[in-house]
Amino acid sequence: MAIVEVQQAAKVPAADQVGLASQRQLVWLKFTEHKLAVVSLVVIALIYLIGAFCEFVAPRTPDHYDSAYTMLAPQPLKFFYTDENGTTQFGLHVTGFSSQRDPATLRRVFTTDESIRVPVSFFVKGQPYQMWGFIPGDIHLIGPVDPAQPFYLLGSDRMGRDVLSRVIYGTRISTSIGLIGVAVSLVLGVILGGISGYFGGVVDNLIQRVIEFIMSVPTIPLWMGLAAAIPVTWSPVLVYLIITMIISLIGWTSLAREVRGRFMSWRNEPFVTAARLDGTSQMTIIGRHLVPGFISHIIASVTLAIPAMIIAETSLSFLGIGLRPPVVSWGVLLQEAQNIRSLAEAPWLLAPGVLVIITVLALNFLGDGLRDAADPYS
Repeated sequence: MAIVEVQQAAKVPAADQVGLASQRQLVWLKFTEHKLAVVSLVVIALIYLIGAFCEFVAPRTPDHYDSAYTMLAPQPLKFFYTDENGTTQFGLHVTGFSSQRDPATLRRVFTTDESIRVPVSFFVKGQPYQMWGFIPGDIHLIGPVDPAQPFYLLGSDRMGRDVLSRVIYGTRISTSIGLIGVAVSLVLGVILGGISGYFGGVVDNLIQRVIEFIMSVPTIPLWMGLAAAIPVTWSPVLVYLIITMIISLIGWTSLAREVRGRFMSWRNEPFVTAARLDGTSQMTIIGRHLVPGFISHIIASVTLAIPAMIIAETSLSFLGIGLRPPVVSWGVLLQEAQNIRSLAEAPWLLAPGVLVIITVLALNFLGDGLRDAADPYS
């Protein structure tokens, strides 16, 4: 019987398969047609994987420094080298350098030395770390065979810290703030917007006045005031949670208004009236009959809201009113690029800004693809 069913399924035309597909399958088929959104999904998945396993991916810990390698230019990764006999050999490595003091400024000047080769390998033993704070390990995805050798793929900062490792560690903080902030905003927006649109009357007026008040307050001064109220003595983890809550409490208003509009247009529909006559509770009608009707729209809205959260955290930290060292985020790292010397002599310190641009664009393209795929009228 199983063989007959498989043969019969194979004879079904493609159009009939689409006609028999579920809503989830139809959304996925429509989404795969949006090539840019598919590529963005891969990019976002890679970024979040790097953030989740940053201890393993980063060549060094974020607080490791070496004063002998301050403001070192990036060392590009090379795959081939020429040995003493003039033969080209395959070997993963970076080029070493020599350093000397500038007699005029007494600053250390680094010069690339092609005769110095630092072998590089994957899954090498390096500095010990605690994966997610409780799993010990010392294996890194990539690094020098000799941990004492310099290895700075994105250069170093003014304290001799590896920019690549710090950017990788900052990925976890900056991207997780977007997820946590959107999750809190989603809960507040759906609940308060649903209650406002479903019940109406005094409850609707009260919630809408609160939304209008929050939306009327200038965002940057509000963030500055709330962030300035955070005591300096608080731990970095507590500051991280407070900043996340501040961003979340501001970002739920637009979603709440969208949910309110949908509820107001659906609350008198026949299926809602039938549920009421059947004795279904109000919260069950909201949670099981109304919210699932536009869950695809919520998913698209959430995807488009994450970039705003990431930009908000980066802006606050860049201005010095958000996260502060020793916490490592993209905004905190961009503080290093606020002076003229960094822009003129160390442009690689702007690498976190490039990652912010890539992440925000990818999330926007992904949101556009999800919105188009989930549109029932397309």
